[in-house]
Amino acid sequence: MAEKKSAARVVVVGLGRFGGSLARELTAHGAEVLGIDTRPDTVQRYADALTHSAVADTTDETALRQLGVPDFRRAVVAIGSDMEASILTTALLADFAIPHIWAKATSRQHGRILERVGAHHVVLPEHDMGERVAHLVTGRMLDYIEFEDDYAMVKTLAPAQAVGVPLGHSRLRTHHGVTVVAVKRPGQDFTYATAETVVEHGDVLIVAGRTHQVETFADLT
Repeated sequence: MAEKKSAARVVVVGLGRFGGSLARELTAHGAEVLGIDTRPDTVQRYADALTHSAVADTTDETALRQLGVPDFRRAVVAIGSDMEASILTTALLADFAIPHIWAKATSRQHGRILERVGAHHVVLPEHDMGERVAHLVTGRMLDYIEFEDDYAMVKTLAPAQAVGVPLGHSRLRTHHGVTVVAVKRPGQDFTYATAETVVEHGDVLIVAGRTHQVETFADLT
């Protein structure tokens, strides 16, 4: 059975500037978030903002098991300057067979090491803003790019209401304020969308519009 996107459960390890911002964004998007950090004052600061928070050494397998971390399907390692802790924590999460592990890297070399020990996605915070990563972690979108002036483009699966009819007849712009820019059929390349394009089940869409409108549209999938 597919996991409900609105009930995504995510563990965020490291509540520094990046991890804390990401954890707040995930919570705002409806995720159940367990935030973990070694610093009691930091954990206390996020206690009311997150679903759960805990002080723990995340390189300690027993501590993570006691917090139920192996039961999570999504994890983000957002540890900052302690590269050893970052790598050891990522390796432990991989040992738990968590299906989706994002890990923050301080450099591309660090990122390559994280991938080797089990990270499925490496995030370089200077290139990936917390809000974008939150969309991807919760599974609401396949990709997300926000521009200036409250405008964004997303890559998302086609919702049921767009399937089986030409885009010109689906009235997505009228109902949702978004424009379908391109369509990708499984096994094929992206093609530019026209009013005559008929969307099929399983198609991936590139959609553009105001930020809140494309976010709402992505929730339809």
